[in-house]
Amino acid sequence: MCRFLVYKGKDEILLSKLILEPQHSILTQSYDSRLRMDHRRPHNGDGFGIGYYTPPTLGPDPCIFTSTTPAWNCINLSRLASKTTSSLIFAHVRATTEGSLSDSNCHPFSHGSLMFMHNGNIACWRHVKREIALSVGQKWFVGVQGNTDSEWAFALLLDCLEKAGYDPDSEEHSTNGFGHTVLRKAMLQTIQRINNFVDATPSELRDETMDKRSLLNFAVSDGHSVVCTKYVNSTTDEAASLYFSSGTSWKQGEGLGQYKMERRDKGADIVLVASEPLTFERDNWVTVPTNSTITIHKQTVMIHPIIDEYYNHSPSYTRSSGFAASKGLVSNEPGATQAITPGKLGNAIATRDTNNIGTDP
Repeated sequence: MCRFLVYKGKDEILLSKLILEPQHSILTQSYDSRLRMDHRRPHNGDGFGIGYYTPPTLGPDPCIFTSTTPAWNCINLSRLASKTTSSLIFAHVRATTEGSLSDSNCHPFSHGSLMFMHNGNIACWRHVKREIALSVGQKWFVGVQGNTDSEWAFALLLDCLEKAGYDPDSEEHSTNGFGHTVLRKAMLQTIQRINNFVDATPSELRDETMDKRSLLNFAVSDGHSVVCTKYVNSTTDEAASLYFSSGTSWKQGEGLGQYKMERRDKGADIVLVASEPLTFERDNWVTVPTNSTITIHKQTVMIHPIIDEYYNHSPSYTRSSGFAASKGLVSNEPGATQAITPGKLGNAIATRDTNNIGTDP
């Protein structure tokens, strides 16, 4: 399974301070992934990608740099990251589950001002790929360049936006964004459509090894807001790991790579979302609850549960990490689970949807 990182800050940051320098940076995670349990394929070495937004004078579209070279062995990554700044950054290191080793299969994917990446897999992919492809509009169908389940999930998201009346190609949305509520609703609808396709897979097409559980940790941004999901279509299993950290500054300490999120007040100028923490400062990171969305809007973090047939209303309900571990992941570090409550970090807002998946709060 892959790993990804999101940075959204009030100010620009040098990419190297996230991607290269921290003790457990995403580059380090490409060869030393502490939450990866699959010893058959212990590395995230099947390529990488960086996406970042540039000043408005250069246009609303993000700049995307991808390579099939392992992140730890790419001199151009070091050159780029040490001279590039941005206030909204996506980074991804890949371990293939679907799709060949090629630049077109490296995350993040983009269309116009939108940027998207995925950690996980769509279940029953051989049997649902055709149905997903036929369900999207023609321009989203022909826009898919690679052969990953992740890029088709992005095509579904674009189709959901268009069908809801928000054209991803419109100049207005490219310049001003879609709004975090619209992005979150489209993400929920994308998950629901994937679930519907998986559930509709005829039983006679499934073999003994086929599993109907999808791991859907998605991230999408329009250059203004970010929406991430931590999701598995199961009532008993944990999703793949996801954490966030927020504060007023991201600074290097005394030791090499010893970065730390500082909090001088209750507000936040910086928000990080990551498959694995970039530091080993446990109090810097909060576990995102399974089957929920995390939305970043103007450095405010909002957590919404995804209420569907896989949601459990009991706050003490415990899920098993066995499925995530079988996919080469663990869901959380032992003892790292933390409940999200209003005001926990000063800028984290926990809200509870009263509607089902795919509907607006």
